[in-house]
Amino acid sequence: MNNLDLSVNFAGVHLKNPVTTASGTFSARESGEFYDINKLGAVITKGVASEPWSGNPTPRIAEAYGGMLNAVGLQNPGVEEFIKSELSYLENFSTPVIANVAGRTIEEYCSVAERLNEADVAMLEINISCPNVKKGGIGFGTDPKMAGEVTKAVKAVSKKPIIIKLTPNVTDITEIAKSVESEGADGISLINTLLGMKIDVQRKKPILANTLGGFSGPAVKPVAVRMVYQVRTAVKLPIIGLGGIMTGEDAAEFIMAGADIVSVGTAALINPTAPVDILEELKIYMEEQGFKTIAQVREAFQV
Repeated sequence: MNNLDLSVNFAGVHLKNPVTTASGTFSARESGEFYDINKLGAVITKGVASEPWSGNPTPRIAEAYGGMLNAVGLQNPGVEEFIKSELSYLENFSTPVIANVAGRTIEEYCSVAERLNEADVAMLEINISCPNVKKGGIGFGTDPKMAGEVTKAVKAVSKKPIIIKLTPNVTDITEIAKSVESEGADGISLINTLLGMKIDVQRKKPILANTLGGFSGPAVKPVAVRMVYQVRTAVKLPIIGLGGIMTGEDAAEFIMAGADIVSVGTAALINPTAPVDILEELKIYMEEQGFKTIAQVREAFQV
């Protein structure tokens, strides 16, 4: 496999290969116990906010057919602790770091982006699935105007490329994508989790304390691939594809749909070495198909 070139230029950042971790499923110290982080193209950290978030009450994770539901609530220690603990540890590796940023107001997003300007991160992934408290809790990412506003504001203060992570819980994903592109986004990441629910019919109560949660895992992959394909036809921005990637061929499918790189999330909760396993499987697939570069994988797809 020495003749393979898996390198990708994403928003001006050189990645040695197209496989990254997905936000919420990666911890540098814990994940690093299972595989060499240096093998990955990049790592995307758990979401970080301007101040510590306590998250939702338990139970907040539930198994579901074809995947899982989570309502963790973006629990995080805040940006200062994130810099001190997570980023300081990741300095031991050469792999580029993409910091996922959460916020309940535009001001909170901007505060984190500004604080990370001098930190050792290559890019920011802006999670616009967060509820906008000033708008009654509606997600930033469900309205093109609000998605554009947060993109414009963060872009104005950030010295790093910004990737906007899109929610699939919308009528037309391309309208959101075009809005963030027009306001200066450097890349797009999709999809975040689908909104779901599970009821315990014995107890006659919701499984999750929060009632609703984000559904992820292999069952969402066809939806994710469809949305990546639609967004690819609508915008010119580089795309991170994610949603149910379990194998190297799943990764290739996203690349053919239009993703430049891919993120592995739920698979790593089942198999901690999934990100590097999927990378190796992608290499095997490329060898078998005679592909030498990631661009060749993408260009091979025909409608």
